[in-house]
Amino acid sequence: MTIKQLEWKYLVPDLTPFTAVFAQPYQPLSAPLESLQMRLMDGLIQFCHPMTPSRFMLLTAQEGEEYLRLISRMVDNALPEDKPLAGSRYIIAGNEIKIQAAVEPGDNFAGRGKCIYQPWIENEQLFGCVRNYRDVIDLQPGKIHEANGGVLMLGASALVSQPLMWLRLKQMILQQRFDWLALDETRPLPVSIPSMPLDLRLIVIGDRESLADLNDLEPGLTKLALYGEFESELKVTQTEDMQNWCDYVNSLLQAQSMPPLAAEAWPELIRQAVRYSGDQYQLPLCPQWLTRRIREAAQYAEQDVINAQALSDSNRTRIWRESYLTERMQDEIAEGQIMVETDGAMIGQVNALSVMDFPGHPLPFGEPSRISCVVHLGDGEVNDVERKAELGGNLHAKGMMIMQAFLMASLELDQQLPFSASLVFEQSYGEVDGDSASLAELSALISALSGKPIVQRIAVTGSVDQFGRVQPIGGVNEKVEGFFALCRNRGLDGTQGVIMPAANVRHLCLHEELVDAVRDEQFHIWPVETIDEALELLTGIPYDHEQKPNLIASIRERIAYINQHERLRLPWGFRWLNWFNQS
Repeated sequence: MTIKQLEWKYLVPDLTPFTAVFAQPYQPLSAPLESLQMRLMDGLIQFCHPMTPSRFMLLTAQEGEEYLRLISRMVDNALPEDKPLAGSRYIIAGNEIKIQAAVEPGDNFAGRGKCIYQPWIENEQLFGCVRNYRDVIDLQPGKIHEANGGVLMLGASALVSQPLMWLRLKQMILQQRFDWLALDETRPLPVSIPSMPLDLRLIVIGDRESLADLNDLEPGLTKLALYGEFESELKVTQTEDMQNWCDYVNSLLQAQSMPPLAAEAWPELIRQAVRYSGDQYQLPLCPQWLTRRIREAAQYAEQDVINAQALSDSNRTRIWRESYLTERMQDEIAEGQIMVETDGAMIGQVNALSVMDFPGHPLPFGEPSRISCVVHLGDGEVNDVERKAELGGNLHAKGMMIMQAFLMASLELDQQLPFSASLVFEQSYGEVDGDSASLAELSALISALSGKPIVQRIAVTGSVDQFGRVQPIGGVNEKVEGFFALCRNRGLDGTQGVIMPAANVRHLCLHEELVDAVRDEQFHIWPVETIDEALELLTGIPYDHEQKPNLIASIRERIAYINQHERLRLPWGFRWLNWFNQS
């Protein structure tokens, strides 16, 4: 079996077909999201139509200012242009208050008829207030009055944390009338204020968790409201897709008065964008991430144009600024406090790769970890030490059971495996979850059963199914870079590398230093599709072969040897039972 290592050109996105796009002049877009968020735009058009079936809409997106600003522009474009003026005019004469229909936009409670948004809002901001100073009554409008005749867009977090405000707002929208109520029930309003007509639609924006919390507060809302979603990524396969994404980015820059990008800066921005999205064919549409990256790069630009060097310098500085934990982990390995071997070979031990993600820390990073396996005579049970110590999660337990099922199916035994095994993540003191180490665990188990050593200069990541196929995992860039950093610190010798799922190749976007090492054949990446390919790389022996020595044959020989000695240990009078076990 010939397993090819990955060429360096597959480690970063191929942007050669889009060179002409980057050189084109920027065309301003009046509505940059309409062509990129077609599902959302269709929902907004239906929501803003006079015959809309609902006055509520739930929208899955982040509650940041940039998101609300973009979506409000989409709503304004969807609203009818010839809508009549909504709202009222309150006339105050002493302690008597009268109401009239608004006749001009300057009236005190006239609605704007557009989209008004607020990420976080309090009662007084939303409903307005009544002020009484020295017997002078003053009415202050709130956001609900400004948005009258149009759309009000609020963050879900504000409504969930203030349930009484939500209930009051919902009731007013449904009855299409605004009633002046005291915020404090113990202190009634100083005067009677007539209610006013309310023509309002509400968009509640939030992530899936916030909208789920709102659904718990108002179980029937999901059936009552329309639904929309801000698609976080754009699939880029054609030149037109890349052109649309570049126009979108330029529109963000123009809207926030930021410097434009030079033609040679686009490939660097796209490499960073691919690293953020985790897919070479998906580019992020998150306005917060895009504007932040470009604002950081603008600090390094020497002219009024952001070039590739400015983007690269800002990214490198940010990574260095956030890499304290990563360096401390590498220092502990270098000092021998965390034991990870990168040379020689050992039976039942393999280098696995995991991603560390600490709460409050912005940068996940890869960490090599040592998985070991020992076998002994037993009843065929594979002991998951992490699970028994209550440090293993449900997904990790599932991966363990899947790999055991594959092994038993491969051996095709007519009796129970006469060995028991014990698998553990060495020097792991926290919870372990996920199945991305099941390929490494299965390799360690097969090595221990067959008695064949595994080379320690190669690390493994990937999950397996019951047929031995290697499945994709998350965090592949961080995992590969974590093992590369360890090998680089100890000295690259041209034999080290990482085994990873072939399905994860499209997710690669590695740092320049690692790409250079692969180009110079100082480090290697092997994409595999089956456990057979991984084991042949790790042990130098095929997993199963009709003519060559293989791992399955070694395990069967060991089982036969154990069974033979077990039969010989029977008392003399019962040895006639061995006749039934002879083949």
